[in-house]
Amino acid sequence: MVKTIYIGNIPWATTEEELQASLSEYGEIHACRIITDKNSGRSRGYGFIEVDDEVAEYILENAPGMEIEGRQLVINEARSRDS
Repeated sequence: MVKTIYIGNIPWATTEEELQASLSEYGEIHACRIITDKNSGRSRGYGFIEVDDEVAEYILENAPGMEIEGRQLVINEARSRDS
């Protein structure tokens, strides 16, 4: 089963490819998306990755504290929009 992981505090200049490459050391990433502002197209500083259950558990246990460009990422299991 695939789980969605929330990634916050992403540096503005980070691309989806860079984020995926940084997190792929923890396991296979099926999808990676950084949320952008509709008007400017600029990163909003957060995104989501989709991974298998086992990889999700490993990331949630081992990736907190990970940094990209000196910014510590916030990593949590994503919540549904209606919660």
